[in-house]
Amino acid sequence: MKTLTITDARKNLGRWLGAAVRGENIGIISGADIIALRKVEVEAVEEHSYAMREYGVTRRELERFGKAMDQHIARERRDGKLIKATPGRLRNQIDEAADRHRRRSTTPR
Repeated sequence: MKTLTITDARKNLGRWLGAAVRGENIGIISGADIIALRKVEVEAVEEHSYAMREYGVTRRELERFGKAMDQHIARERRDGKLIKATPGRLRNQIDEAADRHRRRSTTPR
C-alpha cells in the first residue's frame, strides 16, 4: 500500500484518485490512522430496495405500512390531535409550554 501524508495527498489528489480507480492500494495517514482510498460501486436506491436491504421489508409490506400511516395521520387530524404547525402557532405553543413549566417550577409542593 502506498501511504501518503495529507499534504502529499492534497498536492496530487487527482493522481492518487486515479491510482485508486485503477485498483492500487492508496492510504492517507491521518494521526494514528490510515484512511484507504478505494473505488466503490454506486447503485441507484429505490425506496423499496432500501427497505428490503436494511429492514427486510418487502415492497408490498412497505406500501401497506404507508397506507396505514396515511390513515392514522388522517384520523389524528380529524380528531384534532394533529395540527398544522405554522410559525405563529408553533411559537404560541412553545410559549404556552414554557409558561406551564414555569408555573410548575414555582408552585410549592
